[in-house]
Amino acid sequence: MLEEVKGDEARRAILAEIAALGPVLSGCIIQRSTRCQTQGCHCRADPPQLHGPYPTWTHREGGRQVTKTLSAEEAERLGPFIERNRRLHELVAELEKVSIDLVERTEGIALTQQSKVGKRRRQAGK
Repeated sequence: MLEEVKGDEARRAILAEIAALGPVLSGCIIQRSTRCQTQGCHCRADPPQLHGPYPTWTHREGGRQVTKTLSAEEAERLGPFIERNRRLHELVAELEKVSIDLVERTEGIALTQQSKVGKRRRQAGK
């Protein structure tokens, strides 16, 4: 019974932290250096001296990767939103573990043990 209380308290604590996170933003901010299309530019020399680095936000929209160049100020302001998104994913993983434990205890179903269904033994000589 005490384990159920601990599991339920952990679940509530995780949900409370998720609720307190605020807005989140997926993706990452990286620094990119680029090459322009101008012939004779130093970025086309050997060795090249690329333009930048420029902060860019890379994320997925509709299954496609999208990249947007940001100003230094925008990159700095968006950083906490991305950090909160990482924390959200960590909390969801913790919530899944707590939920599995809770279901195993309350429903009596062993979810973390490997099932023997569908596994065949290898016969000798084959």
